[in-house]
Amino acid sequence: MKATIGDVAKKAGVSITTVSRVINNNYPVSSATRRKVEDAVSRLNFTPNTLARGLIQKKTFTIGVVVPSITNLFFPEVVNGIETVMQPEGYTFFLTETLERDEKEKKHVNRLLERQIDGIIVIGPSNHIMEEGFYERITGEIPTVIVNGFNKGIKCNFVLTDEKSGIREVLEYLYGLKHRNMAFMRGRKSYSYDLKEKVYKDFFIEKSIPLNEDNIIEIESGNNIASVKMAENAISRRLAKPEPPTAVVCCNDWMAVGAVRAADALGLAVPEDISVTGFDNILVSQLNKPEITTVDQGMNDIGKSAARLLLELINGGNRQAPLKKIILETKLVKRKSVKQPEGMV
Repeated sequence: MKATIGDVAKKAGVSITTVSRVINNNYPVSSATRRKVEDAVSRLNFTPNTLARGLIQKKTFTIGVVVPSITNLFFPEVVNGIETVMQPEGYTFFLTETLERDEKEKKHVNRLLERQIDGIIVIGPSNHIMEEGFYERITGEIPTVIVNGFNKGIKCNFVLTDEKSGIREVLEYLYGLKHRNMAFMRGRKSYSYDLKEKVYKDFFIEKSIPLNEDNIIEIESGNNIASVKMAENAISRRLAKPEPPTAVVCCNDWMAVGAVRAADALGLAVPEDISVTGFDNILVSQLNKPEITTVDQGMNDIGKSAARLLLELINGGNRQAPLKKIILETKLVKRKSVKQPEGMV
């Protein structure tokens, strides 16, 4: 039979109220009494009733996490970081996938709110939904953290990676290796893709390199495994046109895998004939042959930072507190998909 809070109180020789105070840590209790209660909890293998604890603390100890896709390994890594922080605090979460559809994103968020969650983390939200103020309204209702979404002038709490710096470092790296004819691959809609494309175009203007519009390649979706085939087809079409690029800069690692496959299908060697770079540093970038040069966004750290910020908002209880924007650094990871000059390792 499962032990009750009354059983714990009886074994520790204290009142049920005292046991509750120790478990919820909401009133001062002497260290000796605390040790007796904790020992009784351990011996009886007592598990506090989450619902009861929630009623006492006016919390459900649940949060919502919204992602565009679960097949893009970037998002599960971020979610893992969230769980690492939230689980020890007694939280569980509802994970929902939007498939990059605005109507599904709104629907999922509204359903999460109906569950009386304590907070919500949204990863890579829709540009349109951000711009129309949907998440600003949500932020006014419950603690909310946005990860890597459109943020210009938006009144929300954000955890962002410095994607602008990351893609710039890729371009500088390739430029230093004498690449001038660099293609750029992106998905159809995402603030992340828009930002990277702007950096790409600005870089060409800064370096006085003529921009070939054929080198800006867009596929329908970049956030799921289907994007590998889409990228392969798109790069194959580009390589069949005049003045094929000597390098392909991809907005994520799935696209980069597709670019490598396209080159291989056409009898081109990577990196000897064409260099390829990705972004995110998901596991597939290391497993691919050749291993892909990419940008590490510290996915696990993104999740941990978002979770810590959400906990701070939940426990703070002050809806008028200043909004926060946390920016995390990126790092270029040089591997074998980019050709090095003779003599370099």
